Amino acid sequence: MPLMQSLSSLPPSSRAGVAVLATGGLCLVFTPVFPWLVVFPEAWSLPVSEWIGVSLTWLFELIKPAARMVSFVLEHPMTWINGGLATTPWQISIGAVTALGWYIGGWRMALLGFLGLGFVLASGYWIEGMNTLALVGVSVPLALVIGGLTGIVAYEFARVRNMIRTFLDVMQTVPTFAYLTPLLLLFGFGPVVGLIASAIYASPPVARNVLLGLQRVDPEIKEAAIMSGSTRMQQLFLVELPAAKRQIMIGVNQSLMAALSMVIIAAVIGGFDDIGWEVLLTMRKAQFGESLLAGLVIVVFAVLMDRMSARLIEEGARFDFRISMGIFAASVLAWLAGSEYLPGASEFALLDGVAERVDSGLGEFTAAQGARLDEIKNGAMFYGLLPLRIGLDEAVLPFTWGFQWDARMSALLLGAAMAVALVLAYRGRPLAGTGLVLAAGMLETGIANLPWPFVLAGASALGWVAGGRKLALYAFLMLAAVLISGLWERALLSLYLCGAAVFACAVAGGSIGLLCAISPVAWRVVRPVCDMLQTIPLFVFLIPVLMFFQIGEFSAFLAICFYAIVPMVRYTRHGLVETPAELLEAAQACGTTRWQILRDIRAPYAAPTILLGLNQTILYAFAMLVIAALIGTTGLGQSIYLALGQADVGLGISSGAAMAILALVADRLVQGFARSKREALGL
Repeated sequence: MPLMQSLSSLPPSSRAGVAVLATGGLCLVFTPVFPWLVVFPEAWSLPVSEWIGVSLTWLFELIKPAARMVSFVLEHPMTWINGGLATTPWQISIGAVTALGWYIGGWRMALLGFLGLGFVLASGYWIEGMNTLALVGVSVPLALVIGGLTGIVAYEFARVRNMIRTFLDVMQTVPTFAYLTPLLLLFGFGPVVGLIASAIYASPPVARNVLLGLQRVDPEIKEAAIMSGSTRMQQLFLVELPAAKRQIMIGVNQSLMAALSMVIIAAVIGGFDDIGWEVLLTMRKAQFGESLLAGLVIVVFAVLMDRMSARLIEEGARFDFRISMGIFAASVLAWLAGSEYLPGASEFALLDGVAERVDSGLGEFTAAQGARLDEIKNGAMFYGLLPLRIGLDEAVLPFTWGFQWDARMSALLLGAAMAVALVLAYRGRPLAGTGLVLAAGMLETGIANLPWPFVLAGASALGWVAGGRKLALYAFLMLAAVLISGLWERALLSLYLCGAAVFACAVAGGSIGLLCAISPVAWRVVRPVCDMLQTIPLFVFLIPVLMFFQIGEFSAFLAICFYAIVPMVRYTRHGLVETPAELLEAAQACGTTRWQILRDIRAPYAAPTILLGLNQTILYAFAMLVIAALIGTTGLGQSIYLALGQADVGLGISSGAAMAILALVADRLVQGFARSKREALGL
């Protein structure tokens, strides 16, 4: 009874920590007797994948005729656009983009368009590039219609707004590969599948920004529309949507980038001679020079779309339209005058020699530095990733570490962690001490070997601390659904690799963000790199890591880190530099040093923003995790990829849903902590 009273007097965070420690201790004691605490019995699992497969197969057979009709209808505009882009002389295409660049952004934007499409032409991938643009050209308008209508419905009907937001969250967290399996069964093999998958993936950014833009319209504008006697439809389409144009255009920009990224991923199913297929084919043949060249074409398209659509968002004055028309007229004249002398778009191959030199140079480099590259990869695996995955118990071996880990070392590790935790608790930081003990226990056991009661208890405790009972119950039920689905072991493998990458991004990205907050010069160097990384489609990140480290888990880890580090850098820097001036002035008046201001004022004030950056990093890591399945990861990403190859819609959907659950739980927990930090700061 005194023990219960003393526990009840502890703050909620301490009680949650004690509960998780108790659960972990009990699992540690009873796992040798009850091995099902680690390996969830198959007899207790539900055949969720089979149920989903049977149900969806029946449903798909029912609606397949209608889906094939939609596929037939959509094939025509894509064929028309593709034919138009492919048959338009390259001089006119380059001239049109250059002219548009001049009109919206002056000579810099015009030069960017000219050099960008000039590189595409010189690469020899002009036709493949036009095929890719044809897919984007049809999928983006379709996404704008779907996303725009969804955003308007969410704005007009408050009762369904939360449901639509949840649906959009699920759409953006379900892995992209998971879309392809059911779409392949419904719409058949071919480019239309990539078109529809691209439209589905690109519609949530539009919906979110339409809703956000309409909600931010000035109430005075709405009142003026009402006072003028306009109907509700007139208010919406003639007043509110035009007033929300800037925010909606941001959604269009994001939709363009999402569509391009998804079109490349859809190349996995083949059926279309586009850039994505060229990248995949050359990667499979280990022709990394050609693969890098095709990947750079994708990057050029992404940069052009991003910069030009972002420029259209700005309200600044446009440049002289007569000069734009002059540029376009000059391109037409160049075509008319040089059509007999200049080669066609498919005949250009100016950079083939570059691709060959890249391949030969890469071969020479790997031959000379192969041993060192293997040392880096093996060192990271044996001394970093493998202990995180299977624990020090199994990873520390005489072959790698020079000694064998035993029970005495485990006791010393946990004992040292407990001692430090007691010191932290004595100094008023019990939560940090509890976290240290839990981290030591997880390192000793390995994330893939964690007992499932401990994981459920830990997630529930984090939910309790971050958001109370409702969030704790949400985390418990969502993870329990993964547990009974029979996908728990694969989920832990995904959690391990994603967690390792997020930790690396948090340390490296946070450090770079801190440096950029302190040094404006560093930010001027880092900012264009971040801009470039955010415009590169996911697929392309696989190419450089494969070039140097081949297929394997370490290559997947690096690809995830490169893709997911940018939000951590940006949000850390933004949070640290946005501290209110009055707080800084008050601190300086008290005689505090620059380090004290950074530690005691800037960092606490920036904590909510940094947590949001961590949240984005987690979501980015989960998104890249499935793409990394192409180069040798295990876990849910591999299951989704295998399901696509086997047309197993049940396994694809259930594995995709399990990964979405992990991402959603992490998202809600981090958002809960960010919200509590903002409330503590009075924001």
